[in-house]
This record gives sequence, structure tokens and C-alpha cells, in this order.
Amino acid sequence: MFLWRDEVRPGVSVAFTDTDAGNLALHVGDNPGEVDLRRSRLEQSAGLGSRRFQFMDQVHGEHVEFIASHGAGPTADAMVSAATLPNGAPQPLAVMVADCVPVVLVGTDSSERPVIAVAHAGRPGVASGIVSSTVAEMRHRGALDIRAWVGPSICGKCYEVPEQLRSEVAAKIPATWSSTSWGTPSLDLPAGVRAQLDASGVAVEYLGECTLESGSLFSYRRDSRTGRFAGLVWTHD
Repeated sequence: MFLWRDEVRPGVSVAFTDTDAGNLALHVGDNPGEVDLRRSRLEQSAGLGSRRFQFMDQVHGEHVEFIASHGAGPTADAMVSAATLPNGAPQPLAVMVADCVPVVLVGTDSSERPVIAVAHAGRPGVASGIVSSTVAEMRHRGALDIRAWVGPSICGKCYEVPEQLRSEVAAKIPATWSSTSWGTPSLDLPAGVRAQLDASGVAVEYLGECTLESGSLFSYRRDSRTGRFAGLVWTHD
């Protein structure tokens, strides 16, 4: 169910699912009841008890939403959560992908309480700086010492794009300029995300594998009609 999972700080865990967890998205033509059941099993495996992961309606935009408690999925491409009460805890968060870059971030405030976030960084999101905006919102919420986990996504050797598109994106984020393993223009979105995190002073603790090359992960480029796996962050006792 979990491709990778770790307690990254005391009481805070980060994970990325694989195809064993099944499709977790409601927008790909899957049976909604079965998707809800998979999400519930995932929450049980994470030990959330009565809590639930907050998913979002991802639109390749620039909006970062602050989440105080679970509710209807916001239309956003990043979410930030922090304790809003003295004895409270951040809302567990989830980001879904099938080639785009899932970014999970964890920091702590001056009282050592967690501030957590997730971001969906596809080509438009990388170009518009969604990750940098997420870090800025975390800091606005008091986050210090932020670290990032960059999950599985399509790599620069596989993400072929037209020459003009490569030039347009690389003009904004030079680190994305790349070529496929067969010599055609491509974009290295993970490299772009890492460059943005580095510029924001955020250390990267984990880098995932290529989704197109891995049979244990969903890939839109490889299969077109496919599910979505998730990047997750949550707190626990």
C-alpha cells in the first residue's frame, strides 16, 4: 500500500502510496464508492482513527489553501495546515498525481508544533511557482526549519515536450531544461522543484523514482487512462 513511509519528525509521518493502494481519485471514471473504500483503508493503515485525509480538487493552478479541519475538497493545488487550537493538531493532507510532482513539506513553529503542507507541481505549477508559494504560506503560518519530500514523478529523461514548450518553461525555471534518453526536448520537473526548494532555503530529504519507468506507480503518460497515487502527511501520538 505504501511505496515509502517514514516518521520524519517525532509525531509526524510522510508517505507515498503505490498501485497496491489502488486509485485514490474521484475524477478518473472510477466507482466513487470503491474510491471512498480505498481512502478509508488508507486512513486505517495510517492509524488516523476517526480522522480523514483532506484531498483537493487539483486544477494546475496557483492557489494555496489553508486547511483548519476536514471538509469539502478545496479547488487548489497546494494545502497548508497547522494547529489552530493550543492542544490541536494539523489536518492530515493528501495530494494526488500520476506523473506530476507530489511535494510534501513539514516544518515546526516556535512552539515546536508541526506545520504541514502538500503541493501538486505539474508543468503549469512548476512554471508558476506553486511550491515556492506553498513554502511562503507555511512561513506565514509560523513554520521554521521546513523540509521537503519530493515524491515519484516523471523524470526528465522521459517527459518529452515540444521544443517551444521546453524553451518557455526553462526561461522561467532554467533547471527544467532537459532532453529525453532518445535525444528529443524534454522537461525535468523534479529538477525544477528541487531548484525552487533550494532557492527557498528548504532541504530535500527524499526524491522519488520515475513514474513512467515504474510498474508499481500510476503514469498518465504511459497508460493515459489510469488512476492516481498519493503523497500524504499526518500527525500522530
